[in-house]
Order: sequence, then structure tokens, then C-alpha cells
Amino acid sequence: MTRGRFEQLVVEALDSLPGRFRAHLRNVAVIVEDEPSPELLEEMEVPPGETLFGLYHGTPLTERPWDYGNALPDRIVVFRRPNEADCASEAEVVTNIGETLIHEVGHFFGLSEEEIEEVEERYWRRRHPDARGGHGTGSEA
Repeated sequence: MTRGRFEQLVVEALDSLPGRFRAHLRNVAVIVEDEPSPELLEEMEVPPGETLFGLYHGTPLTERPWDYGNALPDRIVVFRRPNEADCASEAEVVTNIGETLIHEVGHFFGLSEEEIEEVEERYWRRRHPDARGGHGTGSEA
């Protein structure tokens, strides 16, 4: 898959997020990078043989003080190569990207892992039965 096609799938996945999330997703840059660096994997304590599909960088809405402002945008990074390597078809890549975005957007909103899992179950996996529950990390293929 070309990088351009992958980026297009990320945009489509963003457009498919529940409207209640999209309406409040402000000052967030969604970026595609090829893969997480070894230093990032170590910093995030990702075990050997596993990787990241995506990562949220920023201050969750629930942790911002009343005078929060004049800050650079938060970032959600989607890692192309791990997503592609973990999937056998473009349809699986679409599903993986969507679930990764739901997970990272959940972090932006300050949701706990349990709350994110509930959103994934109630929204994403019901509409995409081939979703595998990546939670932003996955095994290397």
C-alpha cells in the first residue's frame, strides 16, 4: 500500500468517528509516521516482539487547567508499517486504523483504558466485526 493510500484511509477513518467525538476534537493534529522508533518503544515500555499502531501526545482534556491555552496542537500519530504488517488485506488495515484512532482519541478525551474498551465494543467492533482489539499496540508480523 502506498503512503498516500494509507493517509487517505486515516482521513476516512477520522470521518467515520462518532459525531459526538468529532465535534469536540479540536487543536489535534493527526499524523502518519512510518513506524515508532526503538527509543519510543522503550519509553512506552512496549515488550519485545510488540509495537505501537498509534500514540497520543498531549494533555488530555480532563487534565487541562482552566487557563490552558496558547499551546501547540496535541498529536495523534498513526504508524503505517505496523498497521500494514499486522493486516492481511486493505479491509483489515481500515479496521485497524479506525480502532487505533478511536483508542487514541479516547486518550485525548481523558478516558480510562476501560472506558476506551467500552467505546470500542459499543461503537467500533459492532460496526466492524473483523476488528481485533489492538488497543494501540500489536505483535510484530
